[in-house]
Amino acid sequence: MQEKVYLSLLFDFYGELLKSHNKQIFEDYILNDLSLGEIAEEQGISRQGVYDIVKRCSKNLTEFEEKLGLLHKFRTTRQMAEEIHSLAMNIKESHREEAEEAVERILTLSQNMIDAL
Repeated sequence: MQEKVYLSLLFDFYGELLKSHNKQIFEDYILNDLSLGEIAEEQGISRQGVYDIVKRCSKNLTEFEEKLGLLHKFRTTRQMAEEIHSLAMNIKESHREEAEEAVERILTLSQNMIDAL
């Protein structure tokens, strides 16, 4: 996965845990696609200072995910929901035997989602 996309997802889940100043700089760099120089000028700090804050925030967000795993849980739950949707669509269009297998799989997936939450 592209690093900026991954970091923006981590920011969606954990951004509120960052210090306000660091959060704004990270948001400008990752989400608003401003350059280090543009942010440095706007914030009145050096380009290296902006770079250090972005790297520190990236590290912090990655550590939050390693400890809490919210993004991983979200992705897993989304995959299960997509499979449930697909199975339900197949039931609409299938024969009885295939429908019974799909219902069993839906029950298993939905229980896994319930257990994960």
